[in-house]
Amino acid sequence: MFIAKNFIMAVAQLIDFLLTAYMWIVIGRAVVSWVSADPYNPVVRFLHEATEPVLSRIRRLLPISVGGFDFSPVIVILCIIFLQSFLVPTLRHLAM
Repeated sequence: MFIAKNFIMAVAQLIDFLLTAYMWIVIGRAVVSWVSADPYNPVVRFLHEATEPVLSRIRRLLPISVGGFDFSPVIVILCIIFLQSFLVPTLRHLAM
């Protein structure tokens, strides 16, 4: 039984790490969009390719744009915070 508990705890920690990493990638994408970065830069291309599938779905579902400001990164970050506050503790509690 302790193997299953350790596995669930490891999954919770992995999900928490991946969500935190993706949140920083979304923040990096937002910061890069504020400056005129070279679109052929490998870092800029990685940020765009890693976040565009999620951000484009949010833009399709909630076309919220005020004065040229795109709120889709904010919505993605709020979803990540929700998952970190709900899913990860639930998995950790399940493992206890």
